[in-house]
Amino acid sequence: MSNIPADLKYSAEHEWIGAADAEGVVRIGITDFAQDALGEVVYVEHPEVGAAVSAGDVVGEVESTKSVSDIYAPVTGEVTAVNSTLDDQPQTINSDPYGEGWLFEVKLSDASETDSLLSAEDYTQQVG
Repeated sequence: MSNIPADLKYSAEHEWIGAADAEGVVRIGITDFAQDALGEVVYVEHPEVGAAVSAGDVVGEVESTKSVSDIYAPVTGEVTAVNSTLDDQPQTINSDPYGEGWLFEVKLSDASETDSLLSAEDYTQQVG
């Protein structure tokens, strides 16, 4: 059974999104389910810091020993940071997908957009 923290929101494409900070910035990564399905992660392509992204856009990719998977922006906004640690240690996504394995941060254009994302319960039902 995948680890699905109750305090996060989820996209149908297997990204998680943390709660917004005081500046409206959210942290985004891929779920435990997604990293498990991918297998050993060997490369991460990040979005550009400063790039404007729209919900549903492909913003990067995660490459594993099995396949390559697109990373989708679950929200609209501006990329404010990427996890450059993953450049040298992409396998951190496998060992800690909800912690040190985060992918990028976005300053939200509209905070209410997170309301349309899946709850932990809804995501659990989606992945079985």
